Amino acid sequence: MRGNEANRVISVPQGGLYHCRGGRGDPVYYTEDSSDVTVRETLPSKPTVTLQPFWTQIYSGETVTVRCEIQGGEGAQWTYEWRAAKLNTPPTSNEYRIIRATESDSGGYSCRGKRDYFFSEWSDIITLTVSYKPKAKLRADNTAVPVGGSVTLTCSVNPSSSSGWKYYWYRDEKSSEALTTQDAVFQSNGQISVSKEGLYRCRGGRGNPVYYTEDSQSVRIGKTVTASNRPVVTLYPNWSEIYRGETITVRCEIHGGDTEWDYEWETNSMIKAPNQNEYRIRSASSSNSGNYRCKGRMKRSQHETTEWSDSVTLTVSDNEPRPVLTVSPSWLSPGASVTLNCEVEHPSAGWSFYWYKAVPDLSEKSSSYELLPDGSGTAQDSYIIHGQTHTAGYVCRAGRGDPEYHTDHSQPKFVWSADVHSAASLTVSPDRVQHFTSDSVSLTCEGNFTEWRVRKFSEDGRLSVCRRMTGSTCDINTSKSDTAVYWCESGSGEFSSAVNITVQNDGNGPILVSPVHPVTEGASVSLSCSLRTQKILSNVFFYHNDKLIQNDPRGELKISAVSESDEGFYKCQYSGRESAQSWMSVKGEQDQNM
Repeated sequence: MRGNEANRVISVPQGGLYHCRGGRGDPVYYTEDSSDVTVRETLPSKPTVTLQPFWTQIYSGETVTVRCEIQGGEGAQWTYEWRAAKLNTPPTSNEYRIIRATESDSGGYSCRGKRDYFFSEWSDIITLTVSYKPKAKLRADNTAVPVGGSVTLTCSVNPSSSSGWKYYWYRDEKSSEALTTQDAVFQSNGQISVSKEGLYRCRGGRGNPVYYTEDSQSVRIGKTVTASNRPVVTLYPNWSEIYRGETITVRCEIHGGDTEWDYEWETNSMIKAPNQNEYRIRSASSSNSGNYRCKGRMKRSQHETTEWSDSVTLTVSDNEPRPVLTVSPSWLSPGASVTLNCEVEHPSAGWSFYWYKAVPDLSEKSSSYELLPDGSGTAQDSYIIHGQTHTAGYVCRAGRGDPEYHTDHSQPKFVWSADVHSAASLTVSPDRVQHFTSDSVSLTCEGNFTEWRVRKFSEDGRLSVCRRMTGSTCDINTSKSDTAVYWCESGSGEFSSAVNITVQNDGNGPILVSPVHPVTEGASVSLSCSLRTQKILSNVFFYHNDKLIQNDPRGELKISAVSESDEGFYKCQYSGRESAQSWMSVKGEQDQNM
């Protein structure tokens, strides 16, 4: 291209290598050529990589074409460069056809165009994922065709993000011909309704040539027999809750006719039931908990089934049950009987009851249990003891089932006698039932035994053992929590009389000084009132069962000849402050000789 002074600046329409030179005179004298300047052509747009078919998720064996498109550059003669992990020798054409793809074809693909010396930008990367050949999944909303109805089957290919699938349906194992509209109602792509029994399967297909998934697992669709044959699930024994270790049978019952059945169970428990009409669970655990339902399949025609039964819920508790024992009365009186009651959860659920006497066992720091007369497996949850005269402890437990399952033993409960008897007794020093806080009190066990322990039953129901035993004596530095019933237990299993000790929490209040043990009818007794200073007070009012005994204050309450009517609760009042109340027992002369 020639130029002159006026055109030493030019415009060029296309890219390439450009240089120039100057010339003057006549003849023309030329300079040397300038250095080359590369002019790159700006493309209308950068390329785009597309997939045909446009599936970013494909499967091993499928065919896909990766194409590089340059918008606005259709008339130019381009060659192409590709970036892809697998392309050791990349093609120079605008498309790359992957036949029978494998996992190694997975990755990112990008391209650019080249013409003479000129390049486009690189396209954005498109990612292709190649996975193993998928298996279709078949789901049925019911596995038995109801009378006059149909069952809906749904076929799908995972992941759900994959697209382009058509579905093909088959019935029975040997059939390779897909179902048609004569065999099923095609509701939508991937869903059909069928009314014939049989073994169904499906697969997906897409592309050209068609690429097929693996067949789904087969689903057996049966035909529901009449509603009169609907099964019922029963539990035997029929207990709403059973406990770990018990035995229970889950049974499927189908009534009507002499048809022979195979059985099918459905349960959400962790352990699956066998395909028999009953499932015997031995040593049950919480993993057996769940809903159970069943259906029957005719032995002579496996495609004919009953409906599903209603579900029955089985609950297995890992918490071992422990009954609660109560005794009435807590304190013995002459001639009274003692009633024991054993309470369990779900009391109507087949329990029988076992009744025991608690025998002190000092070596084990606990008690052993001796079965009471006729106390084995009683149907009643109560047991009556006649003629009990001394302090005693009792426990119970319950059992049920075959083989019999037993609960834990209950906590021991005690019936107390305040009466002193010759075998074992408890003495208190100071000799009174009420004490102040921080008093030093000694409880001494007496009797012809070498080993002793002192038991304590607190107001809050706790049972404990004296921790400060010296020989046969328990030493207590009293606090409010020491208000309790105390008694002795010997190494030979004997119980002493019991004493109900009260600790006065009001440091400025009085205490009642009253006898520790029962008073014999006809004997005399004196009750007084004392402060922490151990001063016996003189200006005191006394109360019997909350009734003022006399209107004038006095120093002590003297009863010259005690009678049965004198038994009861006593308390004293001094300067407007009352003591706690304590029980004074009265025993007849005949009881003294027992």
